[in-house]
Amino acid sequence: MRKLVEQSAVISENLHANKQVGKSKRHESATRQVCGNARYVDDMPEPSNTKYAAIGISQSTSGKISNVNLEKVRASEGVIDVITAKDVPGHVDIAPVFDGDPVLADGEIKFNGQAIFAVLADSIMNARRAALLGNIDIIETPHILDVDAAHEATRFVRPSHEMQMGDADKTMALAELTLEGSLSVGGQEHVYLEGQVSLAVPEEEDRMHVYTSSQHPSEVQKLVAEVLDIKLHKVVVDMRRMGGGFGGKETQAAQWACIAALLASRNNCAVKIRLPRQQDMMVTGKRHPFENSFKVGINNNGIIQATQVIVNGNCGHSPDLSDAIVDRAMFHADNGYYLGDSHIAGHRLQTNMVSHTAYRGFGGPQGMIMAEAIMDAIARKTGQDPLTTRLNNLYDDAKRNTTQYGMTVENNLLPDILSKLAESSDYWQRRDSIKTFNQTHAILKKGLAITPVKFGISFTAKHLNQAGALVHVYTDGSIQANHGGTEMGQGLHTKIAQITANEFGVSVDDVDVTSTRTDKVPNTSPTAASSGTDLNGKAVQNACFKIKSELAQFFASQHQAKAENVRFANNKVYVDEHCIDFVALVQQAYVGRVSLSANGFYKTPKIHYDRSTGKGRPFFYFAYGASVSEVTIDTLTGEYVVDRVDILHDVGASLNPAIDKGQIEGGFIQGMGWLTTEDLRWHEDGRLMSNNLATYKIPAIGDTPKIFNVDLYDRPNTEDSIYHSKAVGEPPFMLAISVWCALKDAISSLSNYTVDPQLDTPATAERVLNAVNDMQGGI
Repeated sequence: MRKLVEQSAVISENLHANKQVGKSKRHESATRQVCGNARYVDDMPEPSNTKYAAIGISQSTSGKISNVNLEKVRASEGVIDVITAKDVPGHVDIAPVFDGDPVLADGEIKFNGQAIFAVLADSIMNARRAALLGNIDIIETPHILDVDAAHEATRFVRPSHEMQMGDADKTMALAELTLEGSLSVGGQEHVYLEGQVSLAVPEEEDRMHVYTSSQHPSEVQKLVAEVLDIKLHKVVVDMRRMGGGFGGKETQAAQWACIAALLASRNNCAVKIRLPRQQDMMVTGKRHPFENSFKVGINNNGIIQATQVIVNGNCGHSPDLSDAIVDRAMFHADNGYYLGDSHIAGHRLQTNMVSHTAYRGFGGPQGMIMAEAIMDAIARKTGQDPLTTRLNNLYDDAKRNTTQYGMTVENNLLPDILSKLAESSDYWQRRDSIKTFNQTHAILKKGLAITPVKFGISFTAKHLNQAGALVHVYTDGSIQANHGGTEMGQGLHTKIAQITANEFGVSVDDVDVTSTRTDKVPNTSPTAASSGTDLNGKAVQNACFKIKSELAQFFASQHQAKAENVRFANNKVYVDEHCIDFVALVQQAYVGRVSLSANGFYKTPKIHYDRSTGKGRPFFYFAYGASVSEVTIDTLTGEYVVDRVDILHDVGASLNPAIDKGQIEGGFIQGMGWLTTEDLRWHEDGRLMSNNLATYKIPAIGDTPKIFNVDLYDRPNTEDSIYHSKAVGEPPFMLAISVWCALKDAISSLSNYTVDPQLDTPATAERVLNAVNDMQGGI
């Protein structure tokens, strides 16, 4: 019989090989999703008394409600109940931070499509038919749809904000060259596969159980309690998975849960509401459209001396999350570049549109694109290759390492990432061959661009940077983990299972991550800001530490050993020369009355920001990356294809390389859609015209680049993140800016790269053709 000490020695050599993190693991719901067995809210077995809700919406864009006649609605087939704002027993305003978002229109119409009433019926079709029959009289008032008009009318949802470093005006006046430019940055529809849906089930003693497709269950719990005028402990919100969110379900899922709960409470029956896709697109917020401008002072070598940037966010009718979104646009107006003496101003304009909301990147893309616009403008002005301009203006480790908000950029990976990517993608060789191609082809023109990403990770609202978790170990050795994050397809639960398994040294198959519930982990932050794994992974790890500490003390005491020498690996537990199966130890611990359950908690360290001074460290760390895109445009039609994309992206020590690469690929394609095809259009009367997938084009499989190379930059995070990994949800989205820059590069070739074309986003074929015609007419 082999001695235990020898077995321990052999096993210790293979501990790393049996780790559950750092390996590609299949998404925990992948098989169920492919087979159609993954359960979403609309798939849940309905209680026997379930009824169905729909909303009646405004056909006006701005005005006062003078009369509401719902007699035809009430008389419609199958109708059970009809409610307006007057029927809300508690709070009518369900705004997430600042007031302005009534659950149903409360005397005033703020945008075309605003919900005025809700109807409950015995079938979804009867509810939707009845919702069309409301007779609403509205005294129309003038509406505003664009930021220029909002500026003129001094309409802001929140006060403007500024960040500055040095004296930008003085340095600008002394600069050898100055450049100015402006850019209209389009919004974006979320197009989550699963639309907005909620199911509210009333229970005894005024309790309400809500199933909802939401990124923020705790906020839904709070708002449902407030509209029903009950305490939060009476409301349980359960969220197993979403069919996509992208920010569109961070705040704006709450309204539908509240309406379902109101009708469920009034009628003592389960109520489901699911918005039809077209209505969903009309009544929910988008990525904020921005109107931005810049002025930059440079020396003759193209190095920035002074920068002034103005970002104007079109916020829609209410604040929603716009204050923080415009802040993040301001934070990221530098991207990876030292702006010199700088002044960044951000305005939050109020318009009569649906209230725009969170979207992957949370304002970062609308700010970051300005940095890349500046780089292109400098390159054309100085005759440099755009990559040279970018390299010359990167933050460095000497004096040029402080952001416009006073944070020092440490451990900057961009110089190495850009160097490695330029080499692996053959950037310089391809640049020469593309110039030759453009000189010898009259109609087709190619463009090439490499752009970096430096994206700050943390909620900029400090209090949101916290997470809780609850972990149970059962007597058969199986483990259940629960945390405050929500699964929307990004693989969060898969990574949490890997972290849990890794801590206990067991297989991922022995871990189950259960649905996010407000009665298991309270007061949770939204799953947003790329922080899902960072926050919840650390909280789960903290809970595991507590249980492991109890087990280690118990096991060590049996062998007169030190608890700190106990190790968990390979479904066993080791101390000195002793070894026991994990299950056996758990069973012994249970008999020995050792706790096998623990809650965990984590709060992000180091972060702070003083809004009054515009200075601080709002981010725990930066995630970096870079992409090279090559495009071919047809100068006669404006049509184009993305021929090749090469990406090198920093995810720290990857927890799951397969999931991380999937997030990078998906984020890039979604970003490409934002910048090229996804064109939001409003009629002058305020109606959203791009309200279905026939009038709004998202990227299809055929839009994927023929050559699409994605590599991970393998370097552990220097900060103490979970296993020194880095966030991967949002940063890859902005890699797609290289496609926009490549389109500009192709157009600029018509001037022999001396003119930087004006190309607002989305850069549709029409806009590309207009830019080509402008270029040809101006040379």
